[in-house]
Amino acid sequence: MNMNDNNDLICFKCNVQLVKCRTVFNYLRFTFSHDLPRCPVCGLVYIPEETVKGKMAEVEMELEEK
Repeated sequence: MNMNDNNDLICFKCNVQLVKCRTVFNYLRFTFSHDLPRCPVCGLVYIPEETVKGKMAEVEMELEEK
């Protein structure tokens, strides 16, 4: 992924703008979803660092405690 002048995320492989869509994750037999930028052509998902360290880390800790 790379950024163009408008700070829009662009898929490096397909050279198209990413669009936000519901992305489903499976972890420890649990399923959760989150809206993330995804390439409409190849389906590659961009997960921002703040999401990985924030929301995803929270969910991971909650699931591991169960």
